[in-house]
Amino acid sequence: MGNPIITIDLHGMFRDEAIKTIDKALKNADFSTYQIKLVHGYNRGTSLKTMITEEYRYHPKVIRIKPGDNLGTTILVLREL
Repeated sequence: MGNPIITIDLHGMFRDEAIKTIDKALKNADFSTYQIKLVHGYNRGTSLKTMITEEYRYHPKVIRIKPGDNLGTTILVLREL
């Protein structure tokens, strides 16, 4: 069994690098993974946060996207508990 929540730190990544990292995590997520927490920060703008919403809103493994516990995180929900 894998990790139920995968956390990925996207600080310092450009859009393309972040997409590759997130795509890899989605590909490797098994049934035990129900969330991917993306830490993108917010002090230097919202470009990664916007990209996450645009790129993964209709991804087949993502059932919804929700805000994290602070402005610098976004959560991809893969399945409900």
